[in-house]
Amino acid sequence: MRKSLDFLLAAVTAFCALVAVALLVGLVAVIAQRGGPAVNWGFLTEQIRLVGAAGGIFWNLVGTLILLSSALTVCLPLAIGLALVERVWLQREGPRRLLRTLLYTLNGVPGIVFGIFGFVVFVQWCGWGKSWLSGGLVLALMIIPTVAVSLMERLKAVPKKYVEAAAGLGLNRAQIVWAVLLPQAWGGVVTGSLLGLARAAGEVAPIMFTATIFAGATLPKGIKESPVLSLPYHIFILAQDSFDPSVGSKLWGAALVLLALVLFLSVIALPSRLKLHEEANV
Repeated sequence: MRKSLDFLLAAVTAFCALVAVALLVGLVAVIAQRGGPAVNWGFLTEQIRLVGAAGGIFWNLVGTLILLSSALTVCLPLAIGLALVERVWLQREGPRRLLRTLLYTLNGVPGIVFGIFGFVVFVQWCGWGKSWLSGGLVLALMIIPTVAVSLMERLKAVPKKYVEAAAGLGLNRAQIVWAVLLPQAWGGVVTGSLLGLARAAGEVAPIMFTATIFAGATLPKGIKESPVLSLPYHIFILAQDSFDPSVGSKLWGAALVLLALVLFLSVIALPSRLKLHEEANV
């Protein structure tokens, strides 16, 4: 009886895994088949023309990279600080659990809520208007939980004997953080950052309210009223006119480039993530 149940469980698990893999492969195959013909050097290096029916996505790609880099710049110190507070400075389990719960809750907040928050606070209250900085700050708020939780898990895996040895040598808490914990846990920062960027790269709602327009922007010239173009918003607008064959081709091409960017970030993060799980199980 037990062997039958084990076999049934293994069969169901294998079936679910195959379905997930088939869906992923099918998604990539469809986007690659429809978008592949549109992607060439000109598509990647030219600017948009004729309301998306001609030209390329150069400034959309540049704008996306600007938003992601600004989000990561803001996110990293905040996420590292939260993780260190949770693992080093909070000694009681109650406050630690509360902080983790808040981060998990923030990680589940829909992107549209972040977009509205950014619109009210950064666009209106701060008076920045649609700006790359507004969008970068909103995306930073979105990915802070991902980076912080990843670093927390990595800090848990640091052997206690390292910390005890450092304390025995006379190092104070701050010195232990800089000399022992952060070097050992840096893989968690890299993994969380890449996974957070992979999530932020595909978000439309947060940036459509705060940072991006469809056409007419190049490099930002300041902070206030300095919007950028972006791939997710470009795809969102073109999808509303996808019955036009010329627009549809550009739509699928942009989707393929965005998918490639997200998959690239996810694949780079995979080795560090697997290493983290292996060390956590030792």
